[in-house]
Amino acid sequence: MSGDPELPRARKFATWTTRRWLRAGVAAASSVLVLLGVTGAWVLGRTASLTEDLVDTRSPALTISFRLESALLNQETGVRGYGLTGAPDFLDPYREGIAEEQEYSARLRELLRGDRAGLDDLDAVQSAVRTWQERIARPIAASPAGSASPLIAERAAEGKTTFDAVRATMAAQQERLRASRERARDDLMATMALRNWLFFTIAGVIALLAILVFEGLRRGITTPLGQLGSDARAIAGGDFDHPIASMGPADLRRLSAEIDFMRRRLVRELAFTEESRQRLDAQAADLQRSNAELEQFAYVASHDLQEPLRKVSSFTQLLQRRYGGQLDAKADQYIEYAVDGANRMQTLINDLLDFSRVGRVHHDHQDVDLNKVLARTRSSLEVSIEESGATITSDPLPTIAADPTQMGMLWQNLIGNAVKFRRPGHAPEIRVTAAREDDLWRFTVTDNGIGIAPEYAEKVFVIFQRLHTKDVYSGSGIGLAMCKKIVEFQGGTIAVDPEHRDGTRVTFTLAPQPPQNPGPSSMPEATRAGTEPQP
Repeated sequence: MSGDPELPRARKFATWTTRRWLRAGVAAASSVLVLLGVTGAWVLGRTASLTEDLVDTRSPALTISFRLESALLNQETGVRGYGLTGAPDFLDPYREGIAEEQEYSARLRELLRGDRAGLDDLDAVQSAVRTWQERIARPIAASPAGSASPLIAERAAEGKTTFDAVRATMAAQQERLRASRERARDDLMATMALRNWLFFTIAGVIALLAILVFEGLRRGITTPLGQLGSDARAIAGGDFDHPIASMGPADLRRLSAEIDFMRRRLVRELAFTEESRQRLDAQAADLQRSNAELEQFAYVASHDLQEPLRKVSSFTQLLQRRYGGQLDAKADQYIEYAVDGANRMQTLINDLLDFSRVGRVHHDHQDVDLNKVLARTRSSLEVSIEESGATITSDPLPTIAADPTQMGMLWQNLIGNAVKFRRPGHAPEIRVTAAREDDLWRFTVTDNGIGIAPEYAEKVFVIFQRLHTKDVYSGSGIGLAMCKKIVEFQGGTIAVDPEHRDGTRVTFTLAPQPPQNPGPSSMPEATRAGTEPQP
């Protein structure tokens, strides 16, 4: 049983990709257009050649032939008038006719170059003219002036015969030239008709190719892509069980298969995601309860823990005042430890509460003039500034949209640290700069204090991280951590410049407008660091 020969061909075409179909279509269209173009170029060249031959050769040759005939008639008239009257004036048109005859004969010979029949006609005309001139024109023109030439009567019959021969050869030449011009005109009209027909054919072929290209693109690309887009929209609308149709060239079918494979995988992933979402919902509920407990802890820390701590601090201080010096030295030392520990605990709780409120309580954004904030900071640190002899210089600072309380805490900590961590025997010199950097403001606070070693440049921003004991420098180790948290909530970053020597330079950026999603707080870093305040 013989198979259908069309099936192998159909299977072969089924493996063709879009690129191969396009290449085949472009090659076929290019071949047709090149063939038509070459034919059109030949027709245009033929038309130009015939036009040039008609305009530059055939028509001018016929015109010059008529002018040559006119020049010969002038010669005949002049010679005949001179022969009858002997008046020398009749020789002027004769001589002019001879000059024109020579000129027109030369031009006609140049135009008829390559035309053997036309040159033979010209040779016959010139031969007849020479016979007439030798037998009639020159002898009569050479006769003495003043009286009629006897040759005019003697050779009247011969003159008529020889000049009739000239006219006959001229008529034959003109008839051949006229026929040649008509043939050239007919050839030109036929070629122009062929040109017009060919151009209409080219236009029709181009239109047909455009229709075929459009239909091929519609069937091979547009329709498959449209179906693919429709299937994709159905899936995007939530119908994940909707299959992807496979149609068009081989590469588009492969693309449809890959998208369908992706759809099936998404269905599996969606089932897994739904299960994960349910677990996340449960975890979110647990986290919400945990946050509520943390809020409750903050309330307890700010109210319930403060009261017993104040009692402990008050009664230990009262104990110190009343019984100080009455007990032994060990008892006085123990009482002093208790008073100091209670005071440190109260300070630590207050600082920790301030740290937790950043971004949670203080979020009243408004236009804040940082020059005024710096002035208020100087005023609040006036005592320590005067005691240390510190000098503070500053560039003009910008106005940004921020929480004024946070900005006050930021500058209070930075300027306070610069004053506190001064070098013994040197008055603090603090320099504040501000410069616009793309969409942010970059600030620096530079001092001539004890500085920060490069290996501690990141640790100083961790909560409770202290580089010195409380006996050397007081504090809870929260200040720079709070600065980092404030800066990140304002869309910026903060760091210690490790390249700066002879002091400390803290550089940070602030956004002119608060970001939509504030940066992370520093509390997780403290948890990861696992640091505790030093005794």
